[in-house]
Amino acid sequence: MDKILNEQNRHWFGEKKSYIIREKFQTLVDFLPLKQIITITGIRRCGKSTLAKTAINYLIDKGVNPLNILFVNLEQPFFLEYRDDATFLEKIYEEYLKLANPNGKTYVVFDEIQFFQNWEVYIKSKYESSNIKFIITGSNSSMLSTELATLLTGRSLNIHLDTFSFKEFLSYKQIDYSSKLQRINNKIQIARAKDEYLKWGGFYEVFEIKDEFAKKSLLVSYIRNIIYRDIVPRYNIRNSQTIEKLFFYLINNTTNPLNYTTLANTFDISDKTIKEYISYFEEAFMIKRIDKYHTKPKEKIKSIKKLYMKDNGFFQIATKKTPQLGALLENFVFNYLSSKSDELTYLKDNYEVDFYDEKCLYQVCYNIEDKKTRQRELRVFDYFSHISSNAKLITYDTNEENEKIKILSFENFIFE
Repeated sequence: MDKILNEQNRHWFGEKKSYIIREKFQTLVDFLPLKQIITITGIRRCGKSTLAKTAINYLIDKGVNPLNILFVNLEQPFFLEYRDDATFLEKIYEEYLKLANPNGKTYVVFDEIQFFQNWEVYIKSKYESSNIKFIITGSNSSMLSTELATLLTGRSLNIHLDTFSFKEFLSYKQIDYSSKLQRINNKIQIARAKDEYLKWGGFYEVFEIKDEFAKKSLLVSYIRNIIYRDIVPRYNIRNSQTIEKLFFYLINNTTNPLNYTTLANTFDISDKTIKEYISYFEEAFMIKRIDKYHTKPKEKIKSIKKLYMKDNGFFQIATKKTPQLGALLENFVFNYLSSKSDELTYLKDNYEVDFYDEKCLYQVCYNIEDKKTRQRELRVFDYFSHISSNAKLITYDTNEENEKIKILSFENFIFE
């Protein structure tokens, strides 16, 4: 184990690697002085480990002794045989104490902690009896389950991390968008970045690669990794090929209402099983569903759900070869809005509004040059004006404003 700890904690030896600063980094910095456990959740490969390592750099820069900081990736094969024994986490910590001999408060990062059964019991006991600041990461929303929330009530603060946002993507490309003047000056670069981001999404390793076949292969490997390493063993799924085929099938139905009966007939399994499989995808942060708006909570829960992918890159590995541009834009807008609001719904009666966040109506249309298309998209706002008088129509590149409705391009929607 000593060798593993040495390999994973190169900061003990004065080695320092620089990382891209994410938007959630400041939140993490704000949480560091507090006693509470910091939990970082998000889909695999979205950058949770890197965010935690950025915090390690920050602590060292602020004067914390590197030996007082432990980082352990619990997915390391060595730990697999102990995953049913949460007490082994204590053995890891004891080995660290003997190895590094820290003095005073320690900072412990347990990466992908959900691989250890009953880890929360151990963390709670150490939290109450030791001077340890815990940062734990996980790729499953079960970390936020009711049982865990009860066990760690008042003891944890969560940071949810998605794949790179468009602004983070521009920062990665070193495109300055900090002022209107800079956005005008860099208009061409921003437009190119927009097309790339809409198509390939925000996984860092994906946009680092230039070859499109390699990008697709990497995205497929992400999906299969989540399904076969997280979902299948966690829920003891026997028919693993079916759940994999279901996910790739769902990509083609993104932005559409979910019909569980149709899906059940297509895959020759029960409605109940289909719902369970889809909930597993959601728990692993692969997809997200939204309710139809209703003033009665019970009716909202019972409503037909609409489906969205948590990253636009998934569209490129769908069974359909060419995803619709409108679906790419709508899925992007969904992810942007859902990162800002937990109350996102859609409206549907005689007309349909794509999104409503309790403040504003949002409609997404890639191109409104056609007069009939324009009228159709704007008409819905009049129909639902009793719900909200605030309305925005998000397009690919059109910007207009009248007394009632803002028509915004992709860029202006983000930068406003």
